[in-house]
This record gives sequence, C-alpha cells and structure tokens, in this order.
Amino acid sequence: MDLSNIMQQAKDMQEKMARIQENLAKKTITGSAGGGMVLVTVNGQGDVLSITIEEAVVDPQEVAMLQDLIVAATNDAIRKAKELSKQELGQLTGGLNIPGLTNFMQP
Repeated sequence: MDLSNIMQQAKDMQEKMARIQENLAKKTITGSAGGGMVLVTVNGQGDVLSITIEEAVVDPQEVAMLQDLIVAATNDAIRKAKELSKQELGQLTGGLNIPGLTNFMQP
C-alpha cells in the first residue's frame, strides 16, 4: 500500500466525518419527562435548542419537581443524541469503535 493512497483515504474519511457532523447538527431529538409535560429538544451534537414546559407543571410549590423533570428530559434528549451520533459515525467506521471518533459526545 503506498503512502499517497493512505493519505487520500484519510482525507476522504475526514471529509465524510465533517459531513456527518454537519448533518448531526441539523437533526433534532426530543427528550421528555413527566409523561411529556417537559420536553427538551437538542441537535445531534447534543446542544440544547429548546425547552417546553406545560403550564400545569409550573407551580411555585413544586419548583424542585420541575427542576428534576427538566434534568430528566435533558438527559433523555442527550442520550438519544449520543445514540444517533454513534449510529451515524458507525457508518463511517464500519461499526468499529474508534476512540475519539465514534464516541465524540461522551465525556
């Protein structure tokens, strides 16, 4: 295998990864909590785009519950975004788990 071929393959993979990440940024995933009373929408890269809260949940006496629901919905959305990212990047790597590539959203 010659060096120029390897370099071209690396460049092609880099371009494909950039396209996948671009596409992930355009996709939206919604997490929910409290039976859908709190919704959090993130993009495929895990950035929070919006939070929707039903009025019935907004009770000054239940602030702690509302905070817990927001955390739960956010975590649900981010978990789904990580799974989408893993699936999309898995196509690039052929299912191989390449540290730093297929798990770029994990801490």
